[in-house]
Amino acid sequence: MIEQRKLAEGQAVCLLDAQGVISVSGVDRLSWLHSLLSQNLKNLSSGESAEALLLDPQGRIEQVIKLIDDGQTTWLMVDQTQVQTLLAWLQKMVFRMKVEIVNRSAEFATVGATLAMPELSFVSNAHPLIWKDQWPGVVAGGHRYSNRSVDYSWFEHLVQLTDLEKALAGKALAGTMAADGLRVAAGRPKAINEVDEKSLPHELDLLATAVHLSKGCYRGQESVAKVHNLGHPPRRLTFLHLDGSEHALPDVGDQVRVQGEDKSRGTITSVAQHFEMGPIALAVISRSVPEDAAIEVEGKNGLIAATQEVLSLIHI
Repeated sequence: MIEQRKLAEGQAVCLLDAQGVISVSGVDRLSWLHSLLSQNLKNLSSGESAEALLLDPQGRIEQVIKLIDDGQTTWLMVDQTQVQTLLAWLQKMVFRMKVEIVNRSAEFATVGATLAMPELSFVSNAHPLIWKDQWPGVVAGGHRYSNRSVDYSWFEHLVQLTDLEKALAGKALAGTMAADGLRVAAGRPKAINEVDEKSLPHELDLLATAVHLSKGCYRGQESVAKVHNLGHPPRRLTFLHLDGSEHALPDVGDQVRVQGEDKSRGTITSVAQHFEMGPIALAVISRSVPEDAAIEVEGKNGLIAATQEVLSLIHI
């Protein structure tokens, strides 16, 4: 909790788990990525960062991608487990476009902080490679369903592994559990936690930061527009305050149900301890669960009571 408080206050940094890093260079890189992904990328300015989704034809999420452009190269960051899949797909989609794709994962570590720290980052074409999380804001062309107010600031810095020890010298370090607690408290979905094979962007409120509703020409666009206009996705993300009286936390994958019912209505996707809120979690549950319903979580630690704060209730 001490580490987490220092991280929240900008007095510590966090060496994050390894991420996959792919560089895309060439004169066609932004227009090419723009045509493939859900975000408006063709006018991305030098030094600017963004978030985008790779969707399947039904609009389900296949990849959540963080991007930084330095004016000559666009840097893509994904979870380490997804980098080979994304790399192979991008290489198949080149056709005659003037782009060069390189897996740079072995060269970089990622350092997270609640403040931008250019001195930490690798500098490419005079720009420090810093990805700024726009959550909980709404980027141009996006739409947020939740009206929950949160205070969240997050930056991820690409640091060359050869410079990592020097970059972290004199910096207070916080663990990844501390960083994850801040993320969960903000209701910020993470690809390896909240996204599964059925996930739609609307369910996780990712239209706010990763989708431009006015752009076309990307796979899954029609499904995104249809669900947004009709407002009927099958599930939604919810934030849970967990009962901490038993000093037990649920596990990811534990079943969520409405108190008094036997039927499972969803699953826990992230669990954390927060230095102010105590035990908290994120869960993906059925859209039909009333937003004021009392919740309980069932797992190997027994039943744990919870109250919910709605994150992405799309109008029925």
